[in-house]
Amino acid sequence: MMKTIFAFILFSTAASASAEDFRPNIGPDLPSITVECGEVTILLRQSTQWTPGRIDFRGTPMTTERSAYGTVFRYPEIGFIGTAHLENEPEDLQSLSFFLDGKELTTPEAKLKGESFRFVRESKIRGFLLTNIIEIKGNCLYETTTIKTNVETPLSLVYHFMHAWTPTVSELIAGNDDQPDDDIYQPLLDDDNVSRLFYINRAVDWLSVYEPNSGQFAVSRILEVPEETESISTIWNVPNTYRKYYLRVFQNQTVPKDFNGTWKMVTAFGCETSDKWQPAAKVLVKKLIE
Repeated sequence: MMKTIFAFILFSTAASASAEDFRPNIGPDLPSITVECGEVTILLRQSTQWTPGRIDFRGTPMTTERSAYGTVFRYPEIGFIGTAHLENEPEDLQSLSFFLDGKELTTPEAKLKGESFRFVRESKIRGFLLTNIIEIKGNCLYETTTIKTNVETPLSLVYHFMHAWTPTVSELIAGNDDQPDDDIYQPLLDDDNVSRLFYINRAVDWLSVYEPNSGQFAVSRILEVPEETESISTIWNVPNTYRKYYLRVFQNQTVPKDFNGTWKMVTAFGCETSDKWQPAAKVLVKKLIE
């Protein structure tokens, strides 16, 4: 019995160490890259295959590093593949391109600072070709994801634009442009009866979350989705860990052969008191399409 327990401890320790020491098949020989453009800063992590690890506004983390970002696929017979999900198999990176103020960086440094940034990440996940583009400009974070495949594939789901908002985020609002009187409002609490619940759970044009300690809020507007599948927004409430946003697609669906679809989201930020942040967020929502 003792040998079994000891073997399990060794296996768990080794698995944890291998995840922490993971190196993707391509990319700079750096543990992370921090990019600062204006008031927005993002962290890109080598260990999560050069997907974001944190999003800051005015020097304050709005998200936590304790999560996966980007795009992840879940196969019914395998489980998750993509980003920080290394428990099954890593995705196969094809190319990484870094641009600072319009100039391509052949050897990016650990800290980058400029007016604008663009990062193009191409990879393969089994039969899918995946392109993720991250841009920072005008104090906004733009994320674009394109999926291509020539193989029909059944999936449990796909998540895009995962944002692990800090667990101190206390409220959310969401809505659609053509239904201004049907906004969703939801407090995000730490109570046991709401732990690990999913909120929103519908297609929306925009959503916003508020972080009371900093007085800062984030607004995300969906700019483009394919017509072939529903794109459902949801926030997973996990107290003391995160309030995590997902754009869920292809839930228990088969991706058709020759599918080629693009999703795009922009996220901007603001600062306001707790009694005024919702109107301020809605003003920013409108500005993001002007």
